[in-house]
Amino acid sequence: MNISAPFIRRPVATTLLTVAIALAGTIAFEVLPVAPLPEVDFPTISVSASLPGASANIMASSVATPLERQFGHIAGVTEMTSSSTLGSTSINIQFDLSRDIDGAARDVESAINAARTYLPANLPGNPSYRKVNPADAPIMILGLTSDKYGPDKLYDEGSTVIEQKLSQIQGVGQVSVGGGALQSMLSLQNSNLAKGQVTDGDVTADILANDQISHAADYKPLVVGYHNDAAVHLSDVADVTDSVANIRAGGYLNNKRAVTVIIFRQPGANIINTVDRIRAQLPYIEASIPLGMNVTIVLDRTTTIRASVSDVERTLLISIGLVIVVVFLFLRNARATLIPAVAVPVSLIGTCTVMYMFGYSIDNLSLMALTISTGFVVDDAIVVMENIARHLEAGMEPFAAALRGAQEIGFTVFTISISLVAVFIPLLLMGGIVGRLFREFAVTLSTAIFVSMIISLTTTPMMCAYWLKNERGQKHGRMYMAGERFFDGVLSLYRRTLHWVLDHPALTLIVLFLTIALNVVLIIKIPKGFFPPEDTGALAGAVQGPQDSSFAVMNTAIQQIGAVIKSDPAIENVIGFSGGATNTGSFFVALKPLAERKVTAFQIIDRLRPKLSRLPVSSTFLQAVQDLRIGGRASNATYQYTIQADNVDDLSKWGPILLREMKRLPGLQDVSADQQNGGLAELMSYDRVTAAKLGQTAQSLDSALYSAFGQSQVSIIYTQLNQYYVVLEVAPQYWQSPEGLKDIYLQSSGGSIPLLTMAKGQSNTTPLAVNHTGLFPSVTVSFNLASNVSLSQATASINDMQKRLGAPSTLQGFFAGTLQAYQQSLGTEPILILTALLAVYIVLGILYESLVHPLTIISTLPSASVGAMLALMLTGQDLNIISIIGIVLLIGIVKKNAIMMIDFALEAERGEGKSPYDSIFEACMLRFRPILMTTMAALLGALPLALGTGTGYELRRPLGITIVGGLILSQMLTLYTTPVVYLAFDRLRLRMQGKKQSVFGRRARPSPSAAD
Repeated sequence: MNISAPFIRRPVATTLLTVAIALAGTIAFEVLPVAPLPEVDFPTISVSASLPGASANIMASSVATPLERQFGHIAGVTEMTSSSTLGSTSINIQFDLSRDIDGAARDVESAINAARTYLPANLPGNPSYRKVNPADAPIMILGLTSDKYGPDKLYDEGSTVIEQKLSQIQGVGQVSVGGGALQSMLSLQNSNLAKGQVTDGDVTADILANDQISHAADYKPLVVGYHNDAAVHLSDVADVTDSVANIRAGGYLNNKRAVTVIIFRQPGANIINTVDRIRAQLPYIEASIPLGMNVTIVLDRTTTIRASVSDVERTLLISIGLVIVVVFLFLRNARATLIPAVAVPVSLIGTCTVMYMFGYSIDNLSLMALTISTGFVVDDAIVVMENIARHLEAGMEPFAAALRGAQEIGFTVFTISISLVAVFIPLLLMGGIVGRLFREFAVTLSTAIFVSMIISLTTTPMMCAYWLKNERGQKHGRMYMAGERFFDGVLSLYRRTLHWVLDHPALTLIVLFLTIALNVVLIIKIPKGFFPPEDTGALAGAVQGPQDSSFAVMNTAIQQIGAVIKSDPAIENVIGFSGGATNTGSFFVALKPLAERKVTAFQIIDRLRPKLSRLPVSSTFLQAVQDLRIGGRASNATYQYTIQADNVDDLSKWGPILLREMKRLPGLQDVSADQQNGGLAELMSYDRVTAAKLGQTAQSLDSALYSAFGQSQVSIIYTQLNQYYVVLEVAPQYWQSPEGLKDIYLQSSGGSIPLLTMAKGQSNTTPLAVNHTGLFPSVTVSFNLASNVSLSQATASINDMQKRLGAPSTLQGFFAGTLQAYQQSLGTEPILILTALLAVYIVLGILYESLVHPLTIISTLPSASVGAMLALMLTGQDLNIISIIGIVLLIGIVKKNAIMMIDFALEAERGEGKSPYDSIFEACMLRFRPILMTTMAALLGALPLALGTGTGYELRRPLGITIVGGLILSQMLTLYTTPVVYLAFDRLRLRMQGKKQSVFGRRARPSPSAAD
C-alpha cells in the first residue's frame, strides 16, 4: 500500500492542501495570545479582614482562627496559610488543581458567613475574599506623584478615577491602588439615612437633608458640649483635618511620596495587546485627573515578554536556517534543499492552528517546543527525500522514484512519528504544576510532529516527483565533488570500524553496560533543581527592622534603602512601601532592559547586598520576580522551610534555634524568619471591681482605648463616586508614649474618670505577627541560594540539620512552596522517564509485532542520557524540570537512528533472505547519510537554545544543552551499539530455538528464519 501515491499523482490538490495548512496557521498565529508561560490557573482564594488597632494576637485568635476552622471543612483544600499583623489578617487558601475556582469561591463565601457570629462585633466590615493566581504577576504598575497634592488626594483620584477607567479596558482584570489609604474626615455628626417622601396624592417629593458633611473644615464649628454655659466647638478640643485612614502607612516612587496602581490581566487575555490598550488610554486618563498629578509607568511587564518572545522567535528562525544549511551541505543541490525548506515552515505554522483550537498561547514553552521541533519535522522530509534521491541516483525517473521511494519509506516515517508522539504521552497525563505547565509544550510538539508526518507523506514526495531531476551522468562543480569525496571518506571509515566492531561484539556490549551503569552514577551525583531562575526584569524586596521599631523609624529606613537601590545604574524605578506590621516594609524594583544594563538580575542583587547590609536599623532581602510562583505564603526569599507545632511555646523556643542553625549552613543566603514575637507592648491590667463601682466594664475600657489609640473608624461619608472613613484618635503627642495613658478619661454619671484609676499599665512583649499553616501556629524560614549551590544540596543540608537539632516530636518540619513542589517532582521524574520508555516500547512492539526489536531500539537511549548529564555538569547546570524534558525528547530523537537501521534490516532479512549480519550491515551503510543528516539537523536546531544569551535564556538553555550533549555522545555510540545489539538478540533467538549458529562475523550464514 502506498499512502503517498494519490498525492503524487494530484499535484494541484496537494499544493492547495499545503497552502491551506499554511494559511490557517498564519491566521491562528496572528490571534494567539502572548504570555511568558502557559496559563496555569491555581485555584487560590485570598481572604482578608481588618480591625484597625488590633494586635497580631487579637487578629490571630479572634479573626484568623474562627475563619480557618470554617475553611478547614471545605473539600479540596491543599494548603491554607495565614498571617496576622497589626490590624489585619490575610488567609490564603489553595485548592487542588482539579477544583473549580467558582465552586470553591462559593464555599469560601458560605464559610465566611458561618464564621461571622464568632468574629469581633466591632469589625468594620465582613471579611472579603477574591480569586487570585499566585503565578500571575502584574502586567503593569503605574505611579501617581504630585508636588501639589498630598497622598490623600492622590489616593482618592487613583481609586475613584484611574482604577475605574482602567478596569473598563479590554483584557484588564484586577486593578488595586496602594501606597495610601482611603481619605478620611473626623465627624461626630454624620448620617445618611432614608428620610421618606411627602405626597398629596398627585405630586410626590423626596425629603433630603444636609446630613452629609464632606470637608473637614465644615466639622470644626460643630458643638460637642458646653462648659460654663459656653459652647465647646470641635475645633476647641481636636484638630480636624483631611488626612488618610491610616497615617502609619506610606508609599514612595524613587523616594518621592506616591500612590501606585497595580494592574493584572484577565485570564487568557493577550498581555501585549492589553498593555498596548492601556498605553493608548493613559493620555485620556491623565486628562481626567487634576493638573499637577503625574502618572508614571513604573513597570511594563511586556518589555521583557516582548524581548523574550522576540529572542525565541529569532532563535526559531536561526534553527530553521541551520537545519536548511545542513540539508544543503549533505545534498549539495539547491532544488533538493528547497523541499525541506517548504516542509519545515509549513509544519511549524500549521501547528499554530491546533494551538489556537486548544486555547494555547505564544509563550516561552510553546515557542521552545516549535524551536526544538525544527530538528524533528525536517527529519521526516529528509528520510523521504533521501530515499527517493537514492533511486534517482540508481537511474529511475523522478516520478517513478517518488512512488517507489515513498512506498518503501512510508511505514518508517509513520513508525518514527507515532513512537515519537508516544514519548509525550506521560507528559500529557501528568498532574500537578509540572503537568499543567508542560501539557501545552507536549501538545505543541506532538502536533508539529503529526503535521510534519502529513507533509512528508504528501507534499514532500509530490515535490520530489516534479521538482527533482535525474542528475546521473551530469558533471558537478568542485564543491560538490569535494563534499562527495569527504562523505565517501567518512563512510569508508565507518565501514571499516563497523566491521571491526561486529567482529568484536563483546567489547561493544561491555561499553553499553558501562554506559547504563554510568547513568546510575551520574543521576546520583549530578546537582538537581526544580525550575531555572529567570531574569524577568523586576526585583521584589522585603525590609525587616528591629521588632520595637516605630513607623517613623521604618519610614525613614524605607527612604534610605530606596535611595541606595536607585543609585545602581541598572535600576529604572523603585517603589517602596512602609506600614502593615510596624517593623516591616517592601519594595518593587523595575530594572532597565537587559540590553541596556548588561548584567542579570541576580548579579544586581549580589552587588546591592553588601551596600544594603551597611545601612543601620533594617535588613533588606531582594529576590528576582519569577513567572512561576508556587505557594500562597509571601516570604522574604525564594525558598521556604516551615516548622509547625501544637503550641506557641515550642515555636518560641525552637524558631530562633532553627533560624540560627540555617544561617550557619553554607550556600544559604538572605536567611530570615517570619517569627516576630518580641514586639513591645503595654499590658493593661483591669481592676474590674473598681471599674464596676464606677459604672465601667472591660468592654467599655477596651472601647475607650481603641477610640484613643486604634485609629477607630466611627462613621462613613458617602459620595457619588467613593466612600470615606471618619477616623477618631488622640493627638500624636498622646500616642507617642505610654505616658499618654494618664490623660485618658472615661465619662460616667459622676463625671470624668481617669483610666488609670481602673487599670495599671506594665511594659511587656507581644508578637508583631502570628502565622498559621493549616490551623496550627508555624514559623517559616526563607532563604536564597548562592550561585554555586543547587536545590538538592540545600535540601540535603537542611535535612541533616534537622536530624542534628533533636527537636521534640510535637514539632514538625517540612519544605513549603517551591521546595515542596521540588521534592514532589523528584518522585515523579523517574516515573516520567520510565513511563515514556514503556510507551515507546509498547508502540514499537505493536508496530513491529515483536517483543525483541523494541529493546534494540531502546538500547540507544542510555548513551543519550549520559551525554546530556555530562553536558549539564560541564556547563554548570543542574538537572531540573527543563533538562528532564530534554532527556525525554532525546528518547524520541535518538531512537530514530535505530528505527531507520532496523526497518531496512528487517526488510532485507525477511524479504530478500539475507543473513542478519548482511542485513544490518547494509542497513547501516545505506542509512548512514540520513542518520547523519537528521542528527545534525536536530543538533543544530537545538544549538541556538544552548548558546542563547537573550532575555529568558535561563529557561531555554538547559533544554538546548541537554539535547546537544545527548546527541553528540549518542551519535558516536549508537552507530555501533545498535547493530551489535540487533545481532545479539538474533543470536539469543536462535539459541532459544536450539540452534547454535553464529550471527556475528563476516562469514555468518543466512538466517533460516527472521520472523522475530
